[in-house]
Amino acid sequence: MKVEQISIFLENRAGRLADVTRTLFEAGVNIRALSLADTTDFGILRLIVTDHEKAKKVLKENGFTVGRTNVVAAEVEDKPGGLHSILSMLSKNEINVEYMYAFVQQSGKNAVLIFRFDRTDEAIETLQKNGGRIIQGKELYNI
Repeated sequence: MKVEQISIFLENRAGRLADVTRTLFEAGVNIRALSLADTTDFGILRLIVTDHEKAKKVLKENGFTVGRTNVVAAEVEDKPGGLHSILSMLSKNEINVEYMYAFVQQSGKNAVLIFRFDRTDEAIETLQKNGGRIIQGKELYNI
């Protein structure tokens, strides 16, 4: 039920992000979803990719610091209130969202939300009990 996400720690300087994308491109790894957060000195690039093992290997070989985190991918209707419905059910169960990001494949259909929770297993259980669709890693990597 969990999806593997890789996190790359980057110096906040021109061209560093392009170095990551070049490395993945040359290795034939496709980026499915991403989030970039930064501070003055560094950034954290979070990625869902088609081949996380290969991505970790080539990025480390090219001098990047790479971490691994399990996250949850959930589908939600792409309409007003779609996100609120998920967040309110999690809130009622006192499950904290540490961070999240989303992507939409085709507007008007469903969006995919990537979540990092404080209590991941309880979050999955809560979402499933309330009719939420959790997307398996294999499906997400190939969407």
